[in-house]
Amino acid sequence: MLFSEIYGAYFDAVSSILSAAVDGRLTQQKILQIVGERGFTESTLTIPQKLQSGAWPLLSDGYRTPLRHKPGLPVTLLQKQWLKALLLDPRIRLFEVDATGLEDVEPLFTPDQFVYYDRYLDADPYEDAGYIARFKTIREAIHTRRKIEITFNSAHGNHHVWEAIPFRLEYSSVDDKFRVLVLYPARKISSVNLARITDAIPCAHWARGSFSPPATRKNMLVFDLTDERNALERAMHQFSYLTKETVRLDARHYRVTLYYLQEDQTELLIKLLSFGPILRVISPDDMVRQIKDRIQRQVRCEFR
Repeated sequence: MLFSEIYGAYFDAVSSILSAAVDGRLTQQKILQIVGERGFTESTLTIPQKLQSGAWPLLSDGYRTPLRHKPGLPVTLLQKQWLKALLLDPRIRLFEVDATGLEDVEPLFTPDQFVYYDRYLDADPYEDAGYIARFKTIREAIHTRRKIEITFNSAHGNHHVWEAIPFRLEYSSVDDKFRVLVLYPARKISSVNLARITDAIPCAHWARGSFSPPATRKNMLVFDLTDERNALERAMHQFSYLTKETVRLDARHYRVTLYYLQEDQTELLIKLLSFGPILRVISPDDMVRQIKDRIQRQVRCEFR
């Protein structure tokens, strides 16, 4: 909790608010500005209310604070242990993260302590030297605007050798796989799973202006949420990787708008269903239909 993306942003925002209070320049507008810049869209529903109601006893009347000095965020031993634990994740090694200074730190947890119940078991071979080398080649080609010659076998078993322009890497948490989006010889865009690529050779640079990566087209989904059993916080965690807007309807009900990629629809559907009756999808109609179909299939299975 202390070091997640969400709570890290909360602490950063609150630290900036308290720094402004120490300087004597804090106002209501300043609070909203800081939260808007350093937090998330839904942070405006939480941080100002917690500070000004006294739930977080850090501000007094007149936007003053009992703190005498500006708060700092030093790196603690616990944070170092958490960072060391993250570096044990084989996926992080694909990005050559510098672990200098953590050599003698014990990890807070290890990967074998986790059991994933919502993930396929045929993950990419993250510790395979060939996979790591091809991943780095593709990542470097994206950054340096180079073409690559990739050799791979499609899901249908067809063998391909393409000289293509890679322009985006994507990751699916349910599949536990990376895929690369490329423009291949027929001037079409395709998605290729990294694990299917057996060779990746860097080629010539492609001229700036000769190709513009297409804008990511996202679908919009709207659902209503009843904040029971800490549902709002769970939803913010579950969908933290998506662009979203959250509106409070009343004390216990919220309307959330999410923007997602079409290829992630199945993964999103599973997460929505996990909330049960406290979450009701409003749109799009296709997602509503799919949820109804899944629930009806489940009911039929239970009463057989």
